[in-house]
Parts: sequence; structure tokens; C-alpha cells
Amino acid sequence: MHDERRRIEERVERVHNQRIKPAIYAATVPFEVEAWQAPGEPVSFEEAAAAAYTPFAMDTPWGPPWGTTWFRMRGQVPAEWAGRRVEAVIDLGFVGDWPGNQAEALVHRTDGTPLKAVNPLNQYVPVGNPAAGGERIDYLVEAASNPDILANDFAAPTPLGDVLTAGDRPLYTFRRADLAVLDEQVWHLDLDLQVLRGLMVHLGEHEPRRHEIMHTLDRAMDTLDLDDISGSAAAVREVLAPALARPAHASAHTISGVGHAHIDSAWLWPIRETKRKTSRTFSNVTALADEYEDFVFACSQAQQYEWVRDNYPQVWARIQESVKKGQWVPVGGMWVEADGNLPGGEAIARQLIHGKRFFIEHFGVETKGVWLPDSFGYTAAYPQLAKLAGNDWFLTQKISWNQTNKFPHHTFWWEGIDGTRIFTHFPPVDTYNARFSGEEMDRAVRNYNEKGAGTRSLAPFGWGDGGGGPTREIMERARRLADLEGSPKVVIEHPDQFFAKAREEYPDAPVWVGELYLELHRATYTSQARTKQGNRRSEHRLREAELWATTAALHAPGYAYPYERLDRLWKTVLLHQFHDILPGSSIAWVHREAEAEYARVAGELEALTAEAVAALGTGGTRVFNTSPYDRAEVIRTSTGAPAYVEVPAGGSAPLAAAGSPQPVTVSGRVLDNGLVRVEVAEDGTLSSVYDLRANREVLAGRGNLLRLHTDLPNYWDAWDIDKHYRNRFTDLLDPDSVTVVDDDPLLGAIRVTRSFGKGSTLTQTVTVRAGSPRIDIETDIDWHEAEKILKAAFPVDIRAAHSSAEIQFGHVQRPTHTNTTWESARFEVSGHRWVHIGEPGYGVAVLNDSTYGHDVSRTVREDGGTTTTVALSLVRAPRVPDPGADQGRHRLTYSLLPGATIGDAVAEGYALNLPLRVAESAGAAEPVVTVEGEGVTVEAVKLADDRSGDVVVRLYESRGGRARGVLRTGFPLAGAQVTDLLERPWEEDRAAAVTRDGAVEVTLRPFQVLTLRLRRGQ
Repeated sequence: MHDERRRIEERVERVHNQRIKPAIYAATVPFEVEAWQAPGEPVSFEEAAAAAYTPFAMDTPWGPPWGTTWFRMRGQVPAEWAGRRVEAVIDLGFVGDWPGNQAEALVHRTDGTPLKAVNPLNQYVPVGNPAAGGERIDYLVEAASNPDILANDFAAPTPLGDVLTAGDRPLYTFRRADLAVLDEQVWHLDLDLQVLRGLMVHLGEHEPRRHEIMHTLDRAMDTLDLDDISGSAAAVREVLAPALARPAHASAHTISGVGHAHIDSAWLWPIRETKRKTSRTFSNVTALADEYEDFVFACSQAQQYEWVRDNYPQVWARIQESVKKGQWVPVGGMWVEADGNLPGGEAIARQLIHGKRFFIEHFGVETKGVWLPDSFGYTAAYPQLAKLAGNDWFLTQKISWNQTNKFPHHTFWWEGIDGTRIFTHFPPVDTYNARFSGEEMDRAVRNYNEKGAGTRSLAPFGWGDGGGGPTREIMERARRLADLEGSPKVVIEHPDQFFAKAREEYPDAPVWVGELYLELHRATYTSQARTKQGNRRSEHRLREAELWATTAALHAPGYAYPYERLDRLWKTVLLHQFHDILPGSSIAWVHREAEAEYARVAGELEALTAEAVAALGTGGTRVFNTSPYDRAEVIRTSTGAPAYVEVPAGGSAPLAAAGSPQPVTVSGRVLDNGLVRVEVAEDGTLSSVYDLRANREVLAGRGNLLRLHTDLPNYWDAWDIDKHYRNRFTDLLDPDSVTVVDDDPLLGAIRVTRSFGKGSTLTQTVTVRAGSPRIDIETDIDWHEAEKILKAAFPVDIRAAHSSAEIQFGHVQRPTHTNTTWESARFEVSGHRWVHIGEPGYGVAVLNDSTYGHDVSRTVREDGGTTTTVALSLVRAPRVPDPGADQGRHRLTYSLLPGATIGDAVAEGYALNLPLRVAESAGAAEPVVTVEGEGVTVEAVKLADDRSGDVVVRLYESRGGRARGVLRTGFPLAGAQVTDLLERPWEEDRAAAVTRDGAVEVTLRPFQVLTLRLRRGQ
């Protein structure tokens, strides 16, 4: 037989695209269209309905960047269309085919009822099936002219990312607003061809099935009358029917399809636009659910549900009805799909608490899995926290983006730092926006790593990132692929059903231990430093407000615990932990608003804390310690004078001299407090840090070496830092000045100022305090660089086999060598308040108050010694998607802690991030709780969310070993109960806490998190 593949495939492609697709709509009549440009921000439907509209013609430009144009569309269904399927078809002038990053619109009836959204891949609104001839149609269409931020493929900066810089030139040209008849036979023929063509081209050339399909398609084209597509479509479908009826092989892979519409809570659009995106997408989804009874849609992010509930009550009612029918499935159980590395431990707990509670309260649904398809790596603390929130499974997809190593599993048990395991799945289709194309089905089967043990995978289907969701075309393709030879089987089902079946068939799936490190997007640990600092500060201020509010509620008559205010502030912080806000990968508008929100949150939390402290009464000046560790340190009083104070963990003490540690001496550029001696070189670096207690030099080179690297990644500017950044750099060794600024027995400090680059300046104050080996480096940067990254390096004379970096409720160890590609790929990693390196008998920690990105490297010197270098990433200067990212002022502090154990790093990390508070207050109440026992660390103290008056304490083992401790209360204790994160009884670990003699004895495994509900006595 002659090989005619090329002829046939090209024939089918042309006829399909040029003749069949254009014939899907058999007849059209245009709407009469009028327009009204809303001034400024979006307006309500009522305001838009009352506005004065003017005539609008097709092919007219419309829509300034970030504007809203309302269109009134009026039409009449021709009498001869009675009984046919009539739709409104609207093309706003869409660019490309991505629904979420361009013009979008929500279509309303004139009474304000939202009907459905339109976007480039979903341009229709059903009018009737069958329609009544002569029917009048009247719509009000809210159209958003959001700019296409990705129009230049991220190749260059754009001013369109902020309404303040975007200009007002219209972005779009309105192309079409018609009433049209859907020719259902032609539409189904189009879908038949999509499925068979997609299957054919991805079957091997040696496969008989490929050739059978090809010749079937050739015969179908012979049957098609090019002059009468509509009249011959049914006959063509009959030719194709046998090819579509051939059942799949008995051993065919099974794909569980779950409808999905990933909606970034902010990214290339601001939060205000996401509120409208949810209404559009959710309107589409509920409309699709009405049309397809077998449709199942999984949707996460309780915050987005709340937006719809508050702003679009009719859409909210439709969601509630779909949930009752089982077609709409709340998943994920988190407030938003947060970044997987940067939120603190308590913040991730609150993500799960607030998300799960929302779904329980509003739908009676307790979600059973963590749904995080698009975060940029995942902390090893997740398995335990997920289980403590009542989850059985974990889903993500992003690890498929790895730059170097292919992750070895798709279905596996993920083991966290404490030993907790959770059943986990990575969809081998390698997307959370599947559409059941032939390419995707082929890739899912080829990719699947569990062949021979597992037989099924999951595919989230529907357009996403900017929303859009599943379409009827995707559902039709899924139906055709349900049982089709040469393809995996597709079944639409609840993700809980998929996970139950996958776990049942593969209970002994392999185990992956530790973090799920994404070998890409490493710059998200550093980009938009002010956003990250706002998050860190907010987390610690929330901890502080809850602790002192609880103290006041227990000891101050008449004080009312601020449940609602704390709840609202927590939710604001949780929202901004979304995986494009906190990582710094959003447009300028998003980060401008985030910084303003963090400032507002700071003000409210400061007021809350001040109110609680004041409620404890007046009677002198006291110092308040929010840290879980006792403190003895030098602080500055309100007059600026230093004072040495001792304050118990979670308690307060009078502002009074607490002893006389060995004083600090300042001699030239040398600071000495009897514990450490620090020498600042002429170039402003640290030439020596000598640990007087251990009688050893800490540094093996210039300490606090500031290095300015060229930083132009291959593609995703704000997201990525590629290894070649290391190859070109400038060391900042030419200071403007090096001067002593403090020479006090309690505090000595030397200030270094520098200017560099394109007008940037940097001031650092190196401070040594009496009684502490910690060396603080307060840093003030005025940053005006582009495509650069600034790092601060500490080369330490230690042979460290691994580094330890704090994560949520513990720490992870990472090798300092690069024996394999897995270690080599970790050239930039994340940590929270500290990084520790050590050799037997000695260690050093580098602490910080707001940075996350760092690297640790190791080299052997000519003298045979080993230098292990910790380099913090301080600030970057990407230009896409925010051309002004990180420009301007940054104030941060990082510290070197010589002679540190892991326990020292933990305690000092809290101390640096939770400064002692000085306030006018009696404040003499006992701490709410005190803990005896090394490694038992209190993370949160609050009143129970059910308003019972019980006290909730969350603690964890912080050093990586087993721990025993005794928790005592500053109030009469009537009983203690171990709970899950949602403060419900937790039977699995009830033996971890035993009440005895008015105290609670706790036993913790390494890194175990324990939540206790303490019942108050009389």
C-alpha cells in the first residue's frame, strides 16, 4: 500500500479548520449594541443599568487598560429559528486563546441576574434549546479590558502592570455580537474530528490503529459535501462512528478527570479583578453543570468563595445548589492556595483551619485533601499539618516543571520531617489546565511512572490561571474518550474517589522523604522583599496580639477578646500568602497594594496589642516578651538609652537593671564584649569574628561580604535565578565611611556606608551587645539596580556536611556537597529565621528578620581546612512582570551567631523576630503558659475559636529529637485535651499529653506539633 499519510493528514486538517469549524453556526443576526464606559473602578450592576448608553458599532476600539465598559445588547430571535438551538455569540476582540489574561465579560439579564461569562474559548451564551421564534433578548454585559501582560512573552518590561502607569489607549476592537443558530451536527462533527485527529497523530506510525483512523478520516472527507457542510455532517459522522466506538484495551490506563479552573487570587491582575474573575468562571461552571449531569468540578480557595458570596449572591446560590447535587466539589481546605515554602508554620495551620471551617460551615463538606497544583515547591512540614487538619491526600503538579531532575514518582507516600506520611499524587498529564487533547492523553500515559503497579492518574481539566474553567467542548471530548481504543480511559469523578482507588490498588507506593523542592522559580524566595517582610512582620505581630489579648482576657476584668478583628486580620495576611503575591511574581499593582495592606495590618495589630497591654493596668514601665524563650538582653528604651533586662517567656518584667554583664569595649574598629571580638576592616567587611568562649576564629575570609551579581534568568524574571548568576559579580569593598556610632558599656556599634551601581546606597550598622554573642547587622538599602541580586556572605571555618534551615515547626538538613544532580540543583534554597552549619562540637547560625533565600557552599582551602559559606539573598531587581520590583528603600536585619547549637538558633531566631516591647503597664499577670523541657517550644497562645473561653496552645519539638516537658498555666487548670488544628478532639496523639497535679506533661517525637485545649477552672 502506498504511504499517503501526508496527503490525508493535510487534507483533513485543512477541511476541518477552514470549512467545518466556520460552519458551526448556521445563521446569524447582529445585536443592536450600545456602550457606557464606567469611570475609574468597577461599579455595581444597579449603577451601570441606570447609566446613559450611546450607540456602539462593531470593529470599534474600546477598553482602556484595566477599564470597565458596559454594553447593552438588544436583539430578536427570527421567527424561522423556532425550535433550533440559539446562542448569543460575543467576541470582544480577543487576542490569542488564553481566557484569563485579556478581555473578559460577564453577561447579565436586565434584572441583574448573571448568566454566563464570555472569553476567547467560551464565546457563547445559551438563549434557548429550542428557542421561541420572535423572542426578544436584552443583555447588559460587563466587559473588563484587562491588558495582555504576556503579550511579549515576558521578553521586556511593560507599564501595563499598574493602572497608574498603563495609560488610557483602547486595547481591544469589538468584533462580534450576534444571535446565532448552533448547528449541532456540525458542532459534534468538529468534536469527533478533534478526538480522532488528536489520537491518530500521537499513535506510533507502526500502530495499525493509527492507519485505520487515517483512512476512516479520508473516507469521511469524501462523504463531506463542501457546498453543504450542514446537510452532509450527519452522514460524515456515520462514517466516523465505528472508529469512535472501538473500545479501549482492557489494560488501558484510566484517567480520572476532575473539572478545574485555577484562578490565581492575584497575579497579572489585581485582587479587585480576581473578585470579578470568580463570578465569571463560577457562572460558567454552574451553567455547564446544568447541561452535563456527569460533570464534576473541584474548586479550592475559600477566600474566592467568600468574594462570590459577598458580591454575587445569585452565583453563590447556584454554587450551593451544585454542591448539593455533588457536581461542585470544594477541595483543598485552605483559605487560598498559598506559597508552599514561605508562610510560617502557624500561618499554614491557619490556612487549613480557616479554609476547612468555611467549607464545613457553608456546605457541610469537610475536605479530605490538600489541593496545591501551582505552588513553587512544598515544605517538608506539610504532611503533618495536612494530617492534623484531617486530610488524607495531597495533590500538586508543579514539580513537573523541574529544570534538572525528573521527579521519580507520580503516586507515592510523602513523609514529612516528623515521620507523618500522606498519600500524594502528581498528575502525569503535567498540567492543571488539561483539555483532553490527544497530546495530553499520550503524555499522561508515557509519563506515568507507576506502570506495573498503578493503573490510574488524575487530570484536572479546564482553562485556568486567570480562570475560565471547563468548557462544553472539553466535556464532549471526555465523553468520546471514556472508552476508546488507543487512548487511556477517561472517567469524570470526585478527587476523593480517585485517591481512594489509587490508594487501594497501590497501598505500598514508594516513599519520598523531606521537602518537595522545585528545581525552578528559586528567586521567589527573594523577589519583592517588602512584600516578604510585610508577611513576616504580620505573622509575628499576629502572634503577639493573640498572646497579649489572651493574657488580658484571663486577667483583666472587662476586657473582651477581639475574635472578629483577629479573624479578619488573619484572613488578610493569609490572602497575601497566595502563591503569586508572597513569592513576588505579580504585577506592580498587586505589590503596591500588598505593601499598603501590610502597613494597615501593622497599625491595627499594634493597636490591638497596645489595648491588651493597657488593659492589664497601669503602674510603671514594663518589658513584654512574646518569644517562647526567657530573654536577657540589651534593649533601647524610649529615650534611646540602652538597658539590660531579663524577661520570662511569654511574660513581662519591670524595666529595671537586671544585672551587669561584662561591658562592651570599642577600640578602633574592634568590638569586644567578653564573649565575641569583632573586627571591622577598612573595606567595611568583618575581618575577624573571634569566639572568646571557644577560643577560635569563626571566619575563614571576609565576613558580611556584599556581592552584587548580574541576574538575568533565561525566562521568568521575577521567578527564576539561574546558576549562571554566580559567574559575574562585583564585591562591594569601597565604603564611603566606616565610623563608630555607639560606644556604651551595654552596646557598641560601627556603621558602614556605601554607594554603588546606578545610584544605590547602603548603610549597615554592626552591633555587639553586652551579654550576647549575637552580632547584628542592621541594613538600610536604597536600591536602584536593574537585573541584579545582592547577597551577603559569611565564609565560616567549619567543615559542615550539611546545613540546617528553619522551616515551619522544625528544620531541614541539606547536604553542602554536590555529588549528584539533585544536590547541585539546590544552589538556591529557602529558610525562615535561621540557617545553621556545624561540625562536631561547634556550630554557627546566620539569622534574619525578613529574608528567605540563601545558598550554602563548601570549599577546601590550601591549608587543608574547610570553608563553609552561608550567603543570604537580600534584594533582587527583576523587571518582569513589575519593572519597578524592589526599587527604593529596604530596612532589614541579619545576624551572625557564633558557637550556636540548633537550640540557640531557634531561641535567637525568635528573639530577632520578636523584639521586646516596652510599654506603660502594670502587666504583672503570670504568663498564660510556661514550659519546662528542652526542645518543647510554644508557637501560639490564643482563646479557642468556639468562644468557650478555653485556652488553646500550639507547641512543637524544635530541635529534631524526642522531648519531654511540663506545661504550667498562669490560671486555674481544670483539664487538657489534645486536639487537631481545628480544635476538635484528636484521639491519635492523646497520650502525648497527660494532666497531673495542675500541669500538663507532654511527650513529643522529633518535630511533632501538638495542639492543646486547656479548660479553665474556677
